[in-house]
Amino acid sequence: MSRVCQLTGKKAITGNNVSHSNKKTKRRFNINLIEKRFFIPEENRWIKLKITTSALRTINKKGISACLKDAVDSGIFKY
Repeated sequence: MSRVCQLTGKKAITGNNVSHSNKKTKRRFNINLIEKRFFIPEENRWIKLKITTSALRTINKKGISACLKDAVDSGIFKY
């Protein structure tokens, strides 16, 4: 599976390493991904998601059900 957040759709971006002599070489800025299990009380089951830590903070604030609904509505997550 690729390094993409399943709830927000965030993925790595590219940029440059810049040396002291101002020479530029390509690099990747990876996202901070974790794999976590969540319990969905409406369906009485567990799901495992690969999400960013910023998405985890959003889940703590809004709840897993609301975040899943938003991701399904925006077309990022197939449920």
